[in-house]
Amino acid sequence: MSKQGRRPRRRQMPVPAPPSLPGEPSGAALVERMIRVDQAGEFGAMQIYRGQLAVLAGTASEAPVREMAEQEREHLDTFDRLIAERRVRPTALTPIWRVAGFALGAGTALLGERAAMACTVAVEEVIESHYNKQAAQLGDKEPELRATIERFRDDEAHHRDVGLEHGAEQTPGYRLLSGGIRTGTRMAIWLSERI
Repeated sequence: MSKQGRRPRRRQMPVPAPPSLPGEPSGAALVERMIRVDQAGEFGAMQIYRGQLAVLAGTASEAPVREMAEQEREHLDTFDRLIAERRVRPTALTPIWRVAGFALGAGTALLGERAAMACTVAVEEVIESHYNKQAAQLGDKEPELRATIERFRDDEAHHRDVGLEHGAEQTPGYRLLSGGIRTGTRMAIWLSERI
């Protein structure tokens, strides 16, 4: 075909990639959502450990559970402060997470010390992944918040390792129990981001 018979090429403009899925927040709204869900998650974690300690007091598992609970208290205090400083609306689901978290902690502890550790492993695996996603979303923006999230992520990974060291995987029905807890944790994250 001669040059005269060719159609002129249309210039293609690059299309910027959306920050996330359609309808998902970006910028300040995304940061608010992160702070809201992280505060809710740390609150829920405190309730799980409260439930576990109510059952495991005086056992060999009390000391490691109490140590993890103290780290979660530091995390919760940090997100409580950020909620207040940035005037972020907390989740409306806090009363539900209070009851559900305590029930999950106490319920798994009643199944035995290893089951309590299996609960810790399942929850912390999801939270570690969640914090990794948040750190990636923040990129170079909000360096102080990102550093906090990454530090807390490392604490959660340590909690998972403690659970594994204390026989979590030896719990009868481990795969079923941990799979259910992981699913519930993901659902709680999704709901707390939005409600």
